[in-house]
Amino acid sequence: MKRLSLILIIMTGMAFAYTSQAQTDISPERKRAIDSLAMEKIRDLGKYISIIGNKQTPFSEAKRVIDRTLELFVEDAQMGVSSLYREEVVYYGIREYLERLMLLNYDKVKIEWFNIQYISDLELQPDGRYVGVITIFQRFEGTSDDGLIYKDVTKKDITVYVERKQTQIGGKLIGFWDVLLGDIRVVETSK
Repeated sequence: MKRLSLILIIMTGMAFAYTSQAQTDISPERKRAIDSLAMEKIRDLGKYISIIGNKQTPFSEAKRVIDRTLELFVEDAQMGVSSLYREEVVYYGIREYLERLMLLNYDKVKIEWFNIQYISDLELQPDGRYVGVITIFQRFEGTSDDGLIYKDVTKKDITVYVERKQTQIGGKLIGFWDVLLGDIRVVETSK
């Protein structure tokens, strides 16, 4: 009897492990869709940063875009900020970074993202989430009315989290994969 109970416990554990693994496996088609969603969120972030940093954007619109931007991130994500004039990289929470961006002491700010690409494939983590890294290049230009111009190009790595979530539609629980952005690390800054 003990032996039968032990076999049933082991088989139940194996079935649970198989079911859990089956729920976290991503088919190649699903992975392409997730990669596309991640790239779309990165492009949205680049667009939002450009709107927030633009001095022509009304304050109320910039605040609305900040709130929208925060929806792209995991809680406690940070953004690295660098400068040609200092060696250290300073990290801010996403809201603080965006609010500081909105208040930059330039009369005109132009921010563009380019050469966006995955540098690491999604890897399954012990908690069931997948994690990957996307690299972007950011071109920043700040101009003052008195002729002061600051320009740099910064290479940044953005951590991407993919996790299984559920929502209720018409009384049914529907599972889906969601993509959230994590820390944005500065790799290098140049002229």
